[in-house]
Amino acid sequence: MTYFGSSKFMQRHINFTGILSKDPALNPDFYSWNRVFVRYCDGASFAGDSQHVDQDGNATLFFRGRRIWEAVLDELMQKGLAHSEQALLTGCSAGGLATLLHCNDFRARFPPEVPVKCLPDAGFFLNVEDISGQRSMRSVYSGVVHLQNVTEVLPKGCLLAKKDPTECFFPGEVIKSIRTPTFILNSAYDSWQVQNVVAPDRSSPDEPWRRCRADIRSCNSSQIQVLNGFRKAMVDDLKAVGDNNNCSWFIDSCFSHCQSWFDNSPWNTPVAPRLGNKTLVEAAGDWYFGRSQRQVVREIGCEYPCNPTCNSHQLPA
Repeated sequence: MTYFGSSKFMQRHINFTGILSKDPALNPDFYSWNRVFVRYCDGASFAGDSQHVDQDGNATLFFRGRRIWEAVLDELMQKGLAHSEQALLTGCSAGGLATLLHCNDFRARFPPEVPVKCLPDAGFFLNVEDISGQRSMRSVYSGVVHLQNVTEVLPKGCLLAKKDPTECFFPGEVIKSIRTPTFILNSAYDSWQVQNVVAPDRSSPDEPWRRCRADIRSCNSSQIQVLNGFRKAMVDDLKAVGDNNNCSWFIDSCFSHCQSWFDNSPWNTPVAPRLGNKTLVEAAGDWYFGRSQRQVVREIGCEYPCNPTCNSHQLPA
């Protein structure tokens, strides 16, 4: 009954902003590209393929995210995507996870000589304990993995290692199998994850935690320590890829979620965060077009609140 689950409730028109903008002042590297926005309503990052009779036995529920992804790509290839001179797959939040899950498949649809890369934004969800000691996000993921049967898109190396499919659905495992140049954009203090992974409703957060998860500036020192532990878990997951040169990242310490999309994102604005003396737009563009001396970009910001370029962009997207 919402736009997350039915096209009946979706906006008929969407403003292309951030990395989708056609304004060269806001989006200097990608403004002239052909851009396609794939609407999302399957609940599993275009990964599921199953059907189940509902609890009352009155109807059958169909989960067809993977088939939707394949049908959309097939149609786009027929409409000209197959003739691309270069391509970039990107997405935010659940779309960021979809970008990671489908990155290698997207790459495989093009000839080897065509530059194809991926940029997942705010999709690096963590398998960590919440403030009550439970792994709430793992519980959510487990429901999705088993209800929707996402096995087909999971990294084969993870499954062959006899790991639980739920664990294989987390980005920390997915990136180990990435064979396509990928630029992971995320905040180490991701506002959505602070609210839904670190201190979700099911953890029964007290009033101080409710204030903290709504605005990081309201967090006390012990809460910041917890959030620093979340940051460390993200950094550890990223560094576990070792010398896989396909993985680059830009991990800032801003309290935000989705930084390359939407009207209020900091993509190439006066409040854009900087790491390594580069804004997000500069870092992403230099990475895609090979303008940097380093092929692999691995920038990680310091612990909150040390980055002054975040000061005017603290509240959640």
